[in-house]
Amino acid sequence: MAIDIKAPTFPESVADGEVAVWHKKEGDSVTRDELLVEIETDKVVMEVVAPESGVITKITAQEGETVASEAPLAVLEPGAVAETAPAADAAEAAAPAAEETAGGDAAGIAGPAARQMIEENKLDPSAITGTGKGGRITKEDVVKHMKSGAAAAPATTPAAATPPAQPTGERIEKRVPMTRMRARIAERLLDASQETAMLTTFNEVNMAPVMELRRKYKDQFEKTHNGTRLGFMGFFVKAACEALKRFPEVNASIDENDIVYHGYQDIGVAVSTNDGLVVPVLRDADFMSVADVEAAIADFGARAKEKKLTIDDMTGGTFTVSNGGVFGSLMSTPILNPPQTGILGMHKIQERPMAVNGEVVILPMMYLALSYDHRLIDGKTAVQFLVAIKDLIEDPARILLQL
Repeated sequence: MAIDIKAPTFPESVADGEVAVWHKKEGDSVTRDELLVEIETDKVVMEVVAPESGVITKITAQEGETVASEAPLAVLEPGAVAETAPAADAAEAAAPAAEETAGGDAAGIAGPAARQMIEENKLDPSAITGTGKGGRITKEDVVKHMKSGAAAAPATTPAAATPPAQPTGERIEKRVPMTRMRARIAERLLDASQETAMLTTFNEVNMAPVMELRRKYKDQFEKTHNGTRLGFMGFFVKAACEALKRFPEVNASIDENDIVYHGYQDIGVAVSTNDGLVVPVLRDADFMSVADVEAAIADFGARAKEKKLTIDDMTGGTFTVSNGGVFGSLMSTPILNPPQTGILGMHKIQERPMAVNGEVVILPMMYLALSYDHRLIDGKTAVQFLVAIKDLIEDPARILLQL
């Protein structure tokens, strides 16, 4: 009996999704739990797998179509996968390679992230070796191709020209639609700037104590906690939890004419991906150890790269920590993640001459930024909150002792 393959059940916060890419076509054999299609929503890319082994007899929702929750996508006829003739298998396996050799359409052999990189960098897909299933080009294949230097100028560029080329007057532009996730990010950022009274206050923190603690215990920490590496985010998340207890306004949110004070600390951690910035949430971060925080963040990062984060992972959050320093940012003004009323921005650690007890000392310093909604949080509270973060980081023992 045929089985209808349906879109996932979307939560209330997600209205619909878009069929991003089919990994199978009509007539293909599939095995149980094999990836069939990716559905891109405003927040995440959701994967739909085969519920049973069989053959895809019909695809009812094509790539680019918008689908609702539990909408039909395809029809699966359960049956033995091994019935496919060997000759047909060989021809099917050779098809992607032949298409690639012939310089086929990149949209048919590359995933969404890889396709976007190919278009943005004006690459020739036929020159890229695909290592994915069936010769499919992955994002890693594109990155490797670009690093190898093979992504030279297009074939139409003259190999050598003695006189400098004269402008032809042609100015090439390419228009591509935003992905659903990028469009949603743009919408939320615009809402944050227009619907909140956002203000940013700055301070700086001496990172020497935390760096010394990390240098002294990082090897032992990694061995004790099953390979979890000791970074800086664990200290800042725990410091934020302690500061949020002292200044509950920063942990609150505005709901129309009401102020909602949260009696827990769910800390969002900004994670950058090729498809945009996502903010998975550490639930009850106050009850997590530094090792728990570091392990959870590492897991978020790995799953974000593989597009395995779920909507539940990114729902909620009472406060956010964003580390732009990993990209070299020296100072920035982070944008609020509504309905949250505060976000902490970390930045690059840089040695600077500082006056200490009347003497000039070179110290590893980091600028901190707190963006906050001035409708709820007064400037005094914001400054005191940021000073509390600074004091806790400069004397990390106080984090453990809750002083």
